[in-house]
Order: sequence, then C-alpha cells, then structure tokens
Amino acid sequence: MCGPNESSSSPRLADLAQLVRLPAALSVPGDVLAGSVASSGTVPPRAVATMASSVALYWAGMALNDYADATVDAVERPERPLPSGRVARRTALATACGLTAAGLGLAALAGGRRALAVALPLTGCVWAYDLRLKSTAAGPAAMAGARALNVLSGAEPGRRSAAVPAALLVGAHTYTVTALSRHEVSGAPGRLPAATLAGSTATALLATALPSLRRRSPAARIGAAVGALGYLASYGTAQARAAREPSAANVREAVGAGIMSLMPLQASLTAGGGGAVLAATLAAAHPLARRLARKVSPT
Repeated sequence: MCGPNESSSSPRLADLAQLVRLPAALSVPGDVLAGSVASSGTVPPRAVATMASSVALYWAGMALNDYADATVDAVERPERPLPSGRVARRTALATACGLTAAGLGLAALAGGRRALAVALPLTGCVWAYDLRLKSTAAGPAAMAGARALNVLSGAEPGRRSAAVPAALLVGAHTYTVTALSRHEVSGAPGRLPAATLAGSTATALLATALPSLRRRSPAARIGAAVGALGYLASYGTAQARAAREPSAANVREAVGAGIMSLMPLQASLTAGGGGAVLAATLAAAHPLARRLARKVSPT
C-alpha cells in the first residue's frame, strides 16, 4: 500500500469522483435556489453560474479536506483515495486549488464584485475549516457559515437581507451535521445525536412557520410543511437511530443522511418562498441523490 504522499499511477476518474464526493454536490444548487427565491421570488439567469461556482467550491473543499487529513486517514480511513495510494496528496491539493479558482471565476462571471463579496468569505470559511478549524470548537460554526453564505450567494445583491432566515436555517442544519461528523470513526456520546435531533426538529418547525410569518399563500405554506416533513423523515430518523445506539456506523449513516437531506430542507424553504416548481424538482432529485450516495460516499 502506498503512503499518504505517494501514488503509484495517475488517478482514475472514479478515484477523483470519490475524492470530491461527487454525488454530494447535488445538495449544493438548492442553497442558491432557496436564496434566489427568498430574495426576489424568482431565479435569474445568473443563478446557473452561481450554482456552478458553488459546486466547484464544494468539491474544492472536499479535496482540500482529504489533503489536510491524509495522515489521520492513513490510520482511521485507509480506504480513502489518498491513504490507499490511488490519488497523490499533491494531486488533491492541486485539485482543491484549481476548483477554488474556477469557483471564484464563475462567481465573478455571475455577478462581478457583488458576487465575489459573498464568494470570497465563503471560500475563506472552507479553507479555514479544512486547514485550521476542523478539530476546534469553531469548526462546526465555520462550516455552517460557509453553507449560510452559499444561500446568500443566490440572493439578489440589494435584497440579501430577505434571504437571511433561509441562510440561518441551512447554517443551523449544517452545524448539526458537522458536529456529528467528528464522531464518524469512534462513535458519539448518546447525548450528541439527541441534541442534534432536537436542533433539526426546531429547524423543520421554523422552516414550516416561515411562510406564515411572511404571509405567503396557502400553497407556499403547504409546500414548506411537506418539505420539512421529508427532511425530518430522512435526517431525523437517522439521528434517532444514532441516539439509541451511537455507534460509529450509525453516526456515519446520520452524517450521510444529513448531507443529502439538505435537499428536502431546501425544497421546504424554496416552496415557502413561492417557488413551488423548483421545490418539487429538488424533492424529486433527493431519492436519486441518495442512490448515488450509496455508490460514492458523501462523507
């Protein structure tokens, strides 16, 4: 077996797909959609470039994560691309740098300096988390901040305040997933998945209430409630299982469910903002994303 800094050959596309957690990127565009709908009720053409930027930055963060964790993964997760020798550590860093440059370039294309005003701090959160903050108390907050900023990246520059509630809910969800992810190898204390389940339940309730607080239509309220129920059915069930038996396997399952169940939460927020068709698309894509995640792990 090759060491974490070695590779016997050029990586295959399948190895790179595992490096960047390819299917998990399906959880990213919904952030932009939720932010766009919350701020203006529509999705402008620039949102396509914004979504592409967000996906590139997400993949960059995954590659950088494995670059930073190569030594630890050699002990805890030897099956990952770097410690198994299928991808060189320098390749992971080059991939992270290239995708970061692409993400920032796409953000500039989508909205110039106004878009970069969000994309740059988002990138800073990702790099700071992977290289410095992951094992500190600030780690979950840094990752939550990145996801919240991703929602704001979809909002109209002059109306970003309208997307703040949606951004905070996505950030709260991300905080719980990140907190759980620290215990994927060793298992968690029972109180942790119980606490994150309580947080997820509160997130779902607030997502359901948001359209009423903003006096949206009955259809928007129903759509938000349906999305929130789907979110709890997926992520909440996995957390409840981990709370009963907080083994490493159950915690990993909860983390994987948390990553992909962001899609029904995004659907709830998008429906609550009046984007029923977009919300239905997100909800319909969730089962596909879950199937793909069984082939390439999102964690």
